[in-house]
Amino acid sequence: MTPAETLTSSDDLKLADGPIFSVIIVNYNGRAYVQQTLNSLARQTRRDFEVILIDNASTDGSISDLEIEDLPTFRLMAETENHGYARATNLAAAVAQGDWLVCLNPDAQAEPDWLEEIAWGQQRHPGTKLFASAQFDAADSGTLDGAGDAYLIFGMPWRGGFGRPSSELPDEGECFSPCGAGAVFHRETFLAHGGMDERFFCYCEDVDIGFRMRLADNACIFLPQARIHHVGGGVSGRISDFAIYHGTRNRIWTYAKNMPALLLILTLPGHVALSLYLLMRASTTQRGRPTWRGMRDGVKGAAEMRRLGKPGRQKVSSLWNLSRAMAWNPFRMSQRKVHVRLLRHPQQVSGSNPSEAL
Repeated sequence: MTPAETLTSSDDLKLADGPIFSVIIVNYNGRAYVQQTLNSLARQTRRDFEVILIDNASTDGSISDLEIEDLPTFRLMAETENHGYARATNLAAAVAQGDWLVCLNPDAQAEPDWLEEIAWGQQRHPGTKLFASAQFDAADSGTLDGAGDAYLIFGMPWRGGFGRPSSELPDEGECFSPCGAGAVFHRETFLAHGGMDERFFCYCEDVDIGFRMRLADNACIFLPQARIHHVGGGVSGRISDFAIYHGTRNRIWTYAKNMPALLLILTLPGHVALSLYLLMRASTTQRGRPTWRGMRDGVKGAAEMRRLGKPGRQKVSSLWNLSRAMAWNPFRMSQRKVHVRLLRHPQQVSGSNPSEAL
């Protein structure tokens, strides 16, 4: 397959009216995983989707000899530089044909009914513009990889349930934002909010776009039956210096950029105290240097990010609703517990074809 090739399969079901879902895979040197990811999409029970694989100038032969014949529609965007996750996602979103953008990491595999379960969730929650998938550890299905992203009101995000027993998987409910490994965004809404912030490069860009959409009263629904299996750090490295630096810097930027003024004033002392604690703890390990660098550069850029985030903060209509979506207990973060607020009146769906509502 040539780098610029676009292939459409000969499936009986043609996408005459265009796809419902645009599955976006951002790859960088993920050769060990990306074919398995594509294979999991080829097994989807729904066929009204396209796959956009955007490759950030991989050097490991990631996009050579890909088997794509069983995918309904496939597009390869072979880039000549590493854009990072945020810009690459935006580039793919700009050419996507689907009504919904569905992000899938190149080191994640989707269960066959993943898109089907997302469609059912969309039918149950017709006004919702973003959804989160249930993530399991690819090496151990008894361990969670994530149940949506959680956000401590003091400005600290975490992947809810990461490393916790899968028995703690919550029922359907509201989480703060979707983890980018399996996030679902309404395309027009995503673009209306400017897409992902490309200054982040990678890490916390999913929390940032989720925060910005929350400021405009867009809640995120966690779908426990929409399941993927994620290696986690399989491409970028879970605890690499790169990940620690960008994660530290970008969480400060997310907080400075998006937290409304009143909540910022009330939570800043706690944010500083927790940041110093995390720095001291990191200093006792090999993580001290990248943590310090990330914190230093995060503080340096905080004022500029605050200025750039002003239009988004002006959209907030209810500080109470925003603060309710956040976690207030730091110990939940330290233990990486799930933070999903269960729905008081779960929606019931009748009928047998969720595509009719999409």
